[in-house]
Amino acid sequence: MKKWSFLFLSLSLFLGSCSKSAKCIFSDSNATATASEIAYLQNYMTTNTITATQHSSGIFYTITDPGTGATASVCSNITLTYTGSLLSNGNVFDSSPTSAGTSFLLGQLIIGWQKGLPLIKNGGQITLYIPPSLGYGGTATLDSHGNVAIPANSYLKFVMHLLDVQ
Repeated sequence: MKKWSFLFLSLSLFLGSCSKSAKCIFSDSNATATASEIAYLQNYMTTNTITATQHSSGIFYTITDPGTGATASVCSNITLTYTGSLLSNGNVFDSSPTSAGTSFLLGQLIIGWQKGLPLIKNGGQITLYIPPSLGYGGTATLDSHGNVAIPANSYLKFVMHLLDVQ
């Protein structure tokens, strides 16, 4: 009887451990901004005397603190604080509700975040400048009251602090 109990317990633990290691369903996007979007962001950086680096995808970024430790991938659960604003007028359309941050699965977020956040490590800080095609594209995004929070084809700025990478 003890042999069967041990065998059942061992089998349960083995099968249970297999189900915990779910396979990631996300893959790195090869989407890139259009030439006109990149030109717009280059002009914005020049006009506003912002020193930023252009990523091969077409986002621009400034790293304030590179961080240390883990680097995020599209399969990572991340916790961060952020503030998102429109480049056109500086209006803030979203931010993390607390200093403890907000958690997301990176692969479920806009491509601009997927490209930008792996440029820093755990604890790092970055500012991303995202063209429409790597943000919300040609679709307006509504707030919880049904008002347009992000107009279609908006250029976005995110100031982010990566608190944790899992």
